[in-house]
Amino acid sequence: MNVRWAGLVAICLAAAGLAAAYGAQYGLHLVPCPLCLWERWPYRVTLGLGLLALLAGGRGGRLLLGLAGCVMLAGAGIAGLHAGVEFGWWPSPLPECNGILAPGAALPLAPAVPCDRPVYLVKGLPVSMAQMDFVFALLCGLLLFGMAFGGTRRRRGR
Repeated sequence: MNVRWAGLVAICLAAAGLAAAYGAQYGLHLVPCPLCLWERWPYRVTLGLGLLALLAGGRGGRLLLGLAGCVMLAGAGIAGLHAGVEFGWWPSPLPECNGILAPGAALPLAPAVPCDRPVYLVKGLPVSMAQMDFVFALLCGLLLFGMAFGGTRRRRGR
């Protein structure tokens, strides 16, 4: 696989994830909870790594794509953490989600829905945004990791 092409794919995937998040925030007027904001960081980092891979090419680009794949797998972990909070499997690790503020901290904007209540975008489809992000980030991470390190063997005699 052409590393520069794979870098462009990483940029497009990360941009699509961020576009979905910002579309829900600004288009549907859903104020994100703190865990939702955490879920955006892997996409931002992957956008940058994809750009660097696009510019670098070669072995360095492959390493950057592999790192981007690992970052997206970590993003799937964050989304899985959020989905677990929604299911009530564990409490949120963020004090803002639990209504606890640090002394002197500014009051946050009120999220459209608390961290422990799922947001469903499609009526009748019981899949929350955090669950959709988990699947998307997992697939992106596996795809980017595969593009970085899969099929690197060269054929001889052809």
